[in-house]
Amino acid sequence: MVIGVLGLSVGLALGGVVLLAVLGYALQRSVDADATRTAEAVARLAAEDALPDPLPVAGGQVRVQVVDAQGRIRAASIDADRLVPMVRPDRLDPDRRERLVVSGERVGLAGPVRVVTVPAGTAADPLTVLVAKSLADVRHSTHVVRTILLVSFPLLVGVLAAVAWRVVGATLRPVEALRRGAEEITGRAGPERLPVPASRDEVHRLAVTLNGMLDRLESARQRQRAFVADAAHELRSPVTNIRTELEVAQRLGDRTDWAAVTESLLADTERLSRLVDDLLLLARLDEAAGRGAARSGPAATGPVELGELLTVTASRYPSPPVEVTPPGAPLWTVGDPDELRRVLTNLLDNAVRHARTRVVLAAAPAGAYHLVTVTDDGPGIPAADRERVFDRFTRLDDARARDAGGAGLGLAIVRELVRRAGGTVSLDDADGPGLRVSLRLPALSPSDEGR
Repeated sequence: MVIGVLGLSVGLALGGVVLLAVLGYALQRSVDADATRTAEAVARLAAEDALPDPLPVAGGQVRVQVVDAQGRIRAASIDADRLVPMVRPDRLDPDRRERLVVSGERVGLAGPVRVVTVPAGTAADPLTVLVAKSLADVRHSTHVVRTILLVSFPLLVGVLAAVAWRVVGATLRPVEALRRGAEEITGRAGPERLPVPASRDEVHRLAVTLNGMLDRLESARQRQRAFVADAAHELRSPVTNIRTELEVAQRLGDRTDWAAVTESLLADTERLSRLVDDLLLLARLDEAAGRGAARSGPAATGPVELGELLTVTASRYPSPPVEVTPPGAPLWTVGDPDELRRVLTNLLDNAVRHARTRVVLAAAPAGAYHLVTVTDDGPGIPAADRERVFDRFTRLDDARARDAGGAGLGLAIVRELVRRAGGTVSLDDADGPGLRVSLRLPALSPSDEGR
């Protein structure tokens, strides 16, 4: 408000100065025009050698003299001096027109006087017409306008400042309501929203945008709570099982079959280790996505040949056998070999777990992408659940067995890693019974394959 009022005051002050300057210039031009017209009329009379005496003029604020080259007054108006010229002879130029300002005492008028000179007569007898007109009206008019501006200026600034204060206050009132609403948000459970003003302006859009942000934060907080709860539940299961087996072994004492206990503990420990590794990987992926980074950690990216990667990964699954359909020519993509191997491993783990007799792993070119498919002849996944299974800790009913089922993180990791590689993943029905997982990975151009 202070800056605005100061700017308004400076603008009005400059406007007042310009107004006074323009008004003074316009009035001065009017005085010069009237005096010039009178002088030209007298000059025409002098040219015709028809100067009357006294010279006729209109108004009491005008003095007219006709002066010859020696400074003698040939004719004058009734109020003009007939002995002393209004302008000293040494200041007169009989060959050009001039506009001078002289003291009113020399002319017999109050205040400064405007004198206009116009050449007249003939070459043999050059004359100069002097017309003096008082500037008192000009000064009076500018004085009146200046007084009005000085009186009205503070009042106008005060009124405009008061109006601006009310308008700015009314404009900022919804912002203050937003501030109070934001101050009351504590982050506790339950929906928390900011008040939305009724006006359809920028503040309204700001409130709507902030409420949308709060909704997204609430959704993220709920997902985080669900993730923590699911992770705690999944971690508690193997820990509880380990504790139970150790307590039973402690009670049995010498009758404990330590070989069986060791085997069971190792299985639970391995499951717990896989779960912790999956959680850490998802945490790193979320951190990289939050920073907007394409890669996280020391993993190196480079060209990867899919045929070799498929063969090496499938060789780890002897039962049921994983059949590899190699591509007709090398297929190169760019990415982190470890991450792509992790993608195939997770998909093959799911396929082998649910397959009845066989799993087929194949790769083929598909335009700007390479298509990698993992097909099994198991029970498949209903179409309504094919998007849901990519959520974290999501397991269908037949995968919930503690020994055979996973933690529900495999496909979530697959989607995140494939997205980082610039590809997509989708689930479809196989040609017969079963499920086909389709990966589309960006194809590497032939000029970049050797890099």
